[in-house]
Amino acid sequence: MRLALRCVAGGLLCVFAAAALAAPVSFADLARHAQYKMVKISPDGTHIAATSVLADGQTVLSLIDLVHKKGVNIAPRQGDDVLDFWWASPKYVVYSEAEHQGGWDMPIATGELYSVEADGGSPTMLYGYRMTTMEAGTHIQHATAENGSATFLSRIDGDPDHILVTVEDWEASGSAGALTAVYRMDVRDGIKQRVTGAPMREALFLADHHGHVRFAMGDDLDGNRVIYMRPADGGDWEPLEQAGADRDWPIAFSADDKTVWFECPGSPGGFGICKFNPDTNQMTHAWSNPHVEATDLAQGLAEDSVIGVAFTDGRPAVSVFDNQAPGVKALVELMQQYPGEDVRFVSGTADGSKAVALVSADVDPGTFFLYDRTTGKFTPLLQRAAWIDPNQLGRAMPFTFTTRDGLSEQGYVTYPPGKEDAKDLPMVVFVHGGPYGIRDEWEYDPYVQAMATRGYAVLQVDYRGSGGYGFAFEKAGWLQWGAKMQDDVTDATRWAIAQGIADPHRICIYGGSYGGYAALEGAVSVPDLYKCAVGYVGVYDLRMMYTRGDIPQNLYGKDYLKRVLGTDMTALAQHSPIYQLDNLKAKVMLIVGGRDTRVPPVQGMDMHIALLKRKIPHEWMYKPDEWHGFYNEQNIAELFEKVDAFLAANIGPGATPKNP
Repeated sequence: MRLALRCVAGGLLCVFAAAALAAPVSFADLARHAQYKMVKISPDGTHIAATSVLADGQTVLSLIDLVHKKGVNIAPRQGDDVLDFWWASPKYVVYSEAEHQGGWDMPIATGELYSVEADGGSPTMLYGYRMTTMEAGTHIQHATAENGSATFLSRIDGDPDHILVTVEDWEASGSAGALTAVYRMDVRDGIKQRVTGAPMREALFLADHHGHVRFAMGDDLDGNRVIYMRPADGGDWEPLEQAGADRDWPIAFSADDKTVWFECPGSPGGFGICKFNPDTNQMTHAWSNPHVEATDLAQGLAEDSVIGVAFTDGRPAVSVFDNQAPGVKALVELMQQYPGEDVRFVSGTADGSKAVALVSADVDPGTFFLYDRTTGKFTPLLQRAAWIDPNQLGRAMPFTFTTRDGLSEQGYVTYPPGKEDAKDLPMVVFVHGGPYGIRDEWEYDPYVQAMATRGYAVLQVDYRGSGGYGFAFEKAGWLQWGAKMQDDVTDATRWAIAQGIADPHRICIYGGSYGGYAALEGAVSVPDLYKCAVGYVGVYDLRMMYTRGDIPQNLYGKDYLKRVLGTDMTALAQHSPIYQLDNLKAKVMLIVGGRDTRVPPVQGMDMHIALLKRKIPHEWMYKPDEWHGFYNEQNIAELFEKVDAFLAANIGPGATPKNP
């Protein structure tokens, strides 16, 4: 594990060894937003673009000229963030904007697209409902305001002035979902021409490198996978029925457009990546893993090159197809410099002469490096969070255990710094949200470190329903709120006790969103297991999910709830913590954001009132301007402080001594 601290000096990074500090990392430092989120190099290698977070928390687009060593920030409209960005050509960057919706949910995209030149010139709104076209003294055609959402699909080889975008018309979507269309759009003025429509609602698309839209795919209202393909020269969409039945998913075209990379079942079992020939419809297995799905294709030096598969089976890893492929040797050399860390290329030039790599770990938010194939050297470029010292943080150890019904599940235990071999530690069970399709990762997590650095072991488990372990594992969590999904969390807790990791008399449970539900449900369903429970923007009345929040606002959301929750309101009430408070023994802390649209604040307020009526003392933290997970740095730091005080009072040193 790397034990070094990187710093920014004169626009470049210097690397120097740092001795571990005696005091733990401050909550204020843990609460700070990462300074850089993603970095991408231009196709010609002369510029880089990055999403950067300013002191006020706004995410902007930073454009840096690598030749002349100068840069500029492109700020979105007041209150908005830059959500994502793409190099459309060496000259133009296209980006989207979003509104804050909290720290634990993806920001909600405004549906608008913008372009800007690599040097920051000619910023232009390409698509959006807030577009204005009042330009005096010109007869040039311009795009007009539209009530819809546009999303970047791909750039087009050989056409630096156009991209492919998908457009959803808000007025035509209705409750059944959008019929998306694909357009060829001019990055200079937003003028667009229709290319094709979708053969199904809520479809996603995949295009080849020459602008041919070849695949449309998605899940129908019943959750079945549907995949369509069409020829490069257009024509009708034809269903790939076997691929849909296998729940395959097209990911990307090879550089020569002759092969399509697919997620597919593994061979002989488990999970795989396949090569699909669109001319013969033949699938060939390229990679398999018996335990986990691929997280992504592993990129080589060039932007559209694939050298292998990235996956996380406990720790992140890369499996390469060809040891002699361009970029493999360089990637291995960087891995050797930073053993035990997650090392990968995240962007490359069109010819592979330069690339950007990211190095990160459980105790390291990450550093971006610039690789030059001519010199064979990696140069530190931008550090995500220069103020974080890995020496001060707790390390996450992967584990695998077996549930009471024989299911193998994975998770992590993060230990207090320097106490990896300690026994009988006070422990916090930290349950991830979602719950479906989301998994815990071996990565830097300030919420985990806020507890581990204060002396607590932190246990995370990928209970059934979590993502990354296949559709069958995810489906095994349907209709299991408060049942087998909760049993998995309980079994993981008891596993940690049996291993001697946790003091059985000093355990708390904590989570956000679904994790907040699991925390309170754990406290009432196994009341003797947990000394305290922290519910953060959590669900406490399952029946209310059908009437409040943003999920039941369309047919897809309602059908999703029917599949994963069921429609038996009596059963939902029986598995709702708010109706089981007679069983409660643990101390409770509730944390609520007043502007939360995913889990409306009434969920937390009703639980708060129910506890008050029963004269049950509890901690209450309410922030009227926060959303689904706090975003304001001061509020996050305050949350860390109050949770720490709550834990210390209930399971901290001397709070409840271990029984002899």
